[in-house]
Amino acid sequence: MKINVLTLFPDFFKTPLHSSMLSKAQEERIIEINVVDIRQFVTDKHQVTDLPPYGGGAGMVMKVEPIDRALESLKVEKGQKDSLIVLTSAKGKLFKQQTAQNFSQLKQLTVVCGHYEGVDERVAQYLVDAEIRVGNFVLTGGEPAALVMVDAVGRLVPGVLGNELSLEGESHSKKGEGAYPQYTRPENYRDWLVPPVLLSGNHQKIAEWRQEQRKKLE
Repeated sequence: MKINVLTLFPDFFKTPLHSSMLSKAQEERIIEINVVDIRQFVTDKHQVTDLPPYGGGAGMVMKVEPIDRALESLKVEKGQKDSLIVLTSAKGKLFKQQTAQNFSQLKQLTVVCGHYEGVDERVAQYLVDAEIRVGNFVLTGGEPAALVMVDAVGRLVPGVLGNELSLEGESHSKKGEGAYPQYTRPENYRDWLVPPVLLSGNHQKIAEWRQEQRKKLE
């Protein structure tokens, strides 16, 4: 799978994308992650990527032209088969585990990082397939949101985790199933005990206990 990230701040991704399983997945060529600096596609000498909005208002708005040129350089466009272009946006659809699963089936995912007070609406109208937000809160830019999506999607690509069984029954993998408490050795630490059922060896009772714990978290 190929993942493109279009951003004004490529340095933001240097360490996270070269750490842990995402780094290994790239080394093994399971995933190709391509971070593109939008500023490279600005034509004026001052490299202006944002301007005040028409009609007035606070803040600056990212220009449409550099984003369009960056997408053209990647030969990706809205509506392509097995490919998706998404824009991080506070007014987008909420990113969920099912969204990550759907995205992981693509051959190519392109994430455009919004910034400042917003992005020229023509990007949403004509250049991307969807607008996505990762939560009901405000970030300094789309970079943290893009990183969340890359991580959530990347780990679902076959071969990335190594043990596909670890995906079964994990938090949010199925509708209505959240996380449950987990324990490991030692059995007794400062008189903080592991629940006896987990030591019983009775898989049916353990499954029932975990289901009860999930319900408490719903």
